[in-house]
Amino acid sequence: MQGAPMHWCPRCRGVLLSPGKVDAPAAQRNYRWVARRPDHRTRRAAASSAPAPLGPTPHYTETPRWGLLDAPPPAAAVPARPLRGLAARRDRLLVACMTAFLLAGLAEYGRYLILLRNRTRLIPEWLLWLSDSTVWVFGTLAPIVALVTALSLVAWLIEARRAAFAADGRRDPRRRWTLIAGCVIPGVNLVWPGVFLTELLGTDPDPRALRAVRIWWAGWVVSGLVLVVATLWRDAGTLQAEADGVSFTGFSNLCAAGFAVLTLWTVRLLEGRDLRGAARAPHRWVRAADPAQVVIAPVQPGVPARSEAVERADSADSGENALEEVVAK
Repeated sequence: MQGAPMHWCPRCRGVLLSPGKVDAPAAQRNYRWVARRPDHRTRRAAASSAPAPLGPTPHYTETPRWGLLDAPPPAAAVPARPLRGLAARRDRLLVACMTAFLLAGLAEYGRYLILLRNRTRLIPEWLLWLSDSTVWVFGTLAPIVALVTALSLVAWLIEARRAAFAADGRRDPRRRWTLIAGCVIPGVNLVWPGVFLTELLGTDPDPRALRAVRIWWAGWVVSGLVLVVATLWRDAGTLQAEADGVSFTGFSNLCAAGFAVLTLWTVRLLEGRDLRGAARAPHRWVRAADPAQVVIAPVQPGVPARSEAVERADSADSGENALEEVVAK
């Protein structure tokens, strides 16, 4: 049984309860418990003797972000390579090449229309000067842009092959000069660029990427043959052959513009993008499964329904047969 409450501490002889009723409710008590540190006496004496000056109110100059921001690791320093800058301008050069060849083709067809008009009427001098100027400007600009674009594509091929083989933990088995020679030397460059692109796809290529490379390869060979024919046609002797040569030159320029678009589509497809440069979203095919329960019961083949007339005839026949049996009896 618990004893009576104590008013004095048996150790320090301090007052444990203030004078009052022991069982008084909390609202009527005239005391409260205060928690103090053991050294509160010495701290109070030191504070009263030498008060410390109050400093500025602590505050944040901005919203605190400690513990809320996980800074990303610094990117690894990429060594500067001369081919990487040329390869980065690949898309813009392809668009410029397509535009230059398109304008060159339109200029050639404009000259061809002037030749047709000149069969019956004289052509003004200013129109001839304008036609000659456009044909010369775009006919000179288009091959120069095509050459720079070809160098950019070769640089992209070298960098793409290096990155693809490095992802597999290997080095490109072909040297840089082998890739450049296979893409630049006439005649040889009709075969080796397709081989280099096929090797870029790896041992287990994506069927869509492989099909795109084969289409590009076929277009590259056809473009080379069209260029050879257009070059040989310029040496024709008759006027009609020269006029046809002008028309075929315009056709070859339009083919070159189309091939530039095909090249842009191919390289962006190999990078996982579409022709406009947006990331290509993959398509997922899900196998459709039968429902757990049959929603509509299948129609079972049964006895075909008999018409009402046939049923009446059968009933009449059965009645006559019964009558005949009765008469016979």
